[in-house]
Amino acid sequence: MSLSDLRRDYLRHSLLEQDLDPDPIRQFERWFAEALAADVVEANAATLATATPDGRPSARIVLLKGCDPRGFTFFTNYGSRKGRELEANPHASMLFFWKDLERQVSVEGPVERVSAEESEEYFQSRPLASRIGAWVSKQSQVIPGREHLEHLFRAYEAKHADGVVPRPDYWGGFRILPETMEFWQGRTSRLHDRLRYRKAAGEAWTIERLSP
Repeated sequence: MSLSDLRRDYLRHSLLEQDLDPDPIRQFERWFAEALAADVVEANAATLATATPDGRPSARIVLLKGCDPRGFTFFTNYGSRKGRELEANPHASMLFFWKDLERQVSVEGPVERVSAEESEEYFQSRPLASRIGAWVSKQSQVIPGREHLEHLFRAYEAKHADGVVPRPDYWGGFRILPETMEFWQGRTSRLHDRLRYRKAAGEAWTIERLSP
């Protein structure tokens, strides 16, 4: 079968204006709960897109670790490619794709660092090996080989045998402050439902239907 022949019809759900919560964060929480109830694998996985100031884009999967009225939070090495790009151009988009529910949610807006206290609280909640890994990995930098990582891990593991691992100052969280959020529901004949929340003047949200 050729790539051009790969297709499927979406039949499971619909998304109508009267079904939406007026607040997009609450609507996201509703859909996220349904994704968890449907046993969607890693429902908190999202594609994070960033760009350099001159517009060169990059994208990767990250894990959502916080969602509240302030926005959407994930954690990373600030020296990684995404960290450097967000410092230089603090805007991003995040896309969730829940195939089993035939749904997508996109979030776009400016980005800020979370507080050191928030980063510390989350870091210390991570498994020991993940905390050690944050010290081992100089994310996005060229390394000589896999053995280099494993050697460093063993060294840091011995250094922190007591289980007390401080948070590196180059590791912490970013929060996307949504200005637009789009909820996409697959429908038959490619006539998908696309409803977008857009922040108008002040704190009010405007809901618009987009053509598929």
